[in-house]
Amino acid sequence: MTRITRVFQRLSASNRKALIPYITAGDPSLDLTKKLIFQLEESGADIIELGVPFSDPMADGPTIQRASERALANSVSLRDVLDLVSEIRMHTEIPLILFGYYNPFFTYGAEKFSRDAREAGVDGVLIVDLPPEEVDELKVYVDKDNLDIIFLIAPTSNKDRIKLITNKASGFIYYVSVTGVTGARSNLNSRIEEYVAKVKEFTCLPVGVGFGISTPGQAGKVARWADAVIVGSAIVKIIEENLNSPDMVKKVGQFVKSLKEGIG
Repeated sequence: MTRITRVFQRLSASNRKALIPYITAGDPSLDLTKKLIFQLEESGADIIELGVPFSDPMADGPTIQRASERALANSVSLRDVLDLVSEIRMHTEIPLILFGYYNPFFTYGAEKFSRDAREAGVDGVLIVDLPPEEVDELKVYVDKDNLDIIFLIAPTSNKDRIKLITNKASGFIYYVSVTGVTGARSNLNSRIEEYVAKVKEFTCLPVGVGFGISTPGQAGKVARWADAVIVGSAIVKIIEENLNSPDMVKKVGQFVKSLKEGIG
């Protein structure tokens, strides 16, 4: 059983929902990313998504695009992210998911990546532009190394595609709440409850909802229907607004704590 599955089982036993914050590795530096991860855990995160910087993050809006640009300006690579995870893993057992795009993973090599990720202490991988039809080359290795492979399902996904994705996925399903890119929104999609129920017709895996969630109130509303609430851009925005502030890590922690309180 993976660390991700254990977290969901523990939370389910007490009728609680997971908070999954996202940050981009290397934004604004690897040293601060390390401090942010510890702060996220202390503030109530149950699982953490760690973005692998990429030059063409097609699913991400301007906020996370700029985070990738800042990390790439520091020449942060997939190897650097794995080394960071190795350092972090000496101090915490919180599940860590690498969130990225396939080019860096393909260049690194599927078998080598999977082995190195397992040795570093990575728990799962979500590769936005790797569709289920093309995942088998990587999946054979991540399955062997006991890493979860997580997929996105969109509001436009029909039943055949949901069935295909849920048959390939492990850990949990990431439901994208909007048709569009990442970024904070003032209003939630009014059909999230219906969409989550539709996905659950095809899988026993937990369903997390992300994209557009930016306030404790929104997080609490989504948690009524989903097993996990995923928040990225709203956190990255706080990092961006406090790049030169000594209180940046603390401010991120305060916001994440408020999200956790909103979920309850």
